[in-house]
Amino acid sequence: MTVVRFQLRSQLDPKGVLGVLTDFGPSRAEAWPTIDADHFEVHDVGDTWAEVTEGTAAAWERARYEWEPAGDKVTITTLDSKLFGAGGGWVFTMTPEGAGTRVDVELTRRPATFKGKVLASLLPLVAPKSLRKSFSGPLRAE
Repeated sequence: MTVVRFQLRSQLDPKGVLGVLTDFGPSRAEAWPTIDADHFEVHDVGDTWAEVTEGTAAAWERARYEWEPAGDKVTITTLDSKLFGAGGGWVFTMTPEGAGTRVDVELTRRPATFKGKVLASLLPLVAPKSLRKSFSGPLRAE
């Protein structure tokens, strides 16, 4: 199992960050550079949860998102994935900071394939920088 932690500083307030992370509308694939329209499907959605498949042909996952509408955390649990096994996922924790938000991100991966094991071993080296970059647009982060 691989765990990677990093922080972002968003210009959005915590509620704005929560809104971006939990917006599963048709523009999601346009807003997030790591999601293409062919690999984005909302399976079901409730007031405080959603089950979606998202990603690209190279790396997609089916995940369950959970959050509280007035909360400061979004938990994403991997249910199925092209590269990684079930049970890993993401945790986004939002803390007000000045006019924006500090977003603490934790990524956990459980490799299920040889390629996944190789990628998981590289995550601590490459993930923080590349993920900060891919999240910077949607989350208006520095």
